[in-house]
Amino acid sequence: MITPEQNVRITVRPIASALPLGFFAFGLGMLLLAGAGNGWLPVSEQHTVGLLLAAFVAPLEFTAAIVAFLARDTFGATGLGLFSTSWLAIGLVDLTGTPGALTRTLGLYEFGFAFTVAVLAIAAMLGKPLIGTILLIAGARSALAGAYEWGAPKSASTAAAWCALAIFAIAVYGGLAFLLEDVRQETVLPVFRRGSSKESIEGTLEDQLRGLAQEAGVRQTL
Repeated sequence: MITPEQNVRITVRPIASALPLGFFAFGLGMLLLAGAGNGWLPVSEQHTVGLLLAAFVAPLEFTAAIVAFLARDTFGATGLGLFSTSWLAIGLVDLTGTPGALTRTLGLYEFGFAFTVAVLAIAAMLGKPLIGTILLIAGARSALAGAYEWGAPKSASTAAAWCALAIFAIAVYGGLAFLLEDVRQETVLPVFRRGSSKESIEGTLEDQLRGLAQEAGVRQTL
C-alpha cells in the first residue's frame, strides 16, 4: 500500500543567485552616501543623490530580495528586502527635503535600522562572515548618520561617509566573489563561508535537500 508521503513530490527550480546583483547595487548606493557625507558632492546635489538611490539602487535591491525568497534564502531575502526599502526611504527623504536640512525623524529611523542590522550581522556571522562584516559596518554607518541628524558634530557625518566608502569596497569584492562562485560552482575568491553555508557549495545534492520538508512553502504553516 502506498502511503500519502510516498505520493508527495517536491519540485525545486534552479535559479540564478541574487547576491551579485544585491552586492553591486548596495555598493553603488553606499558610494553615493559616502560622496554626499564627506564633501565630494555639494549639498546642492542632494536631490540628485536621492533620485539615484530611489530609482536605481532600491529597485535592484528589491529585485534581488524577490529572487532570494524564491531561492529559499530567508536570511539573504530579509537583508536585501530591508535594505531595498531603506534605500527608497532615504532616497525620497533626500529628494523631497531641503538640501542640508537635518531631520530627527530620519535620525530615529537610522538608529532603529542600525539596531536591526546589528541583529542580522550576528546571525550572518554564523554562516557568512563576509556579509556579517558588511552588516556591522552598515549598522555603524546608520548609527553615526542618526547621531548627526540628532545634533552630533559634523565629524559623525564624516565618519559615517567613510564607513560607507569601506562598505563600497567590500561590497564590490563580495559581488565579484559571489558572481564567480555561482558561475564556476566553486569558491574562486574567498567569502569565508562556514557551517550550512559552506555545505551549500561543497555538499552533495542530498545535503542540499536535507530538511526540505520543514522549509517555508513546503511545511503547512510559516
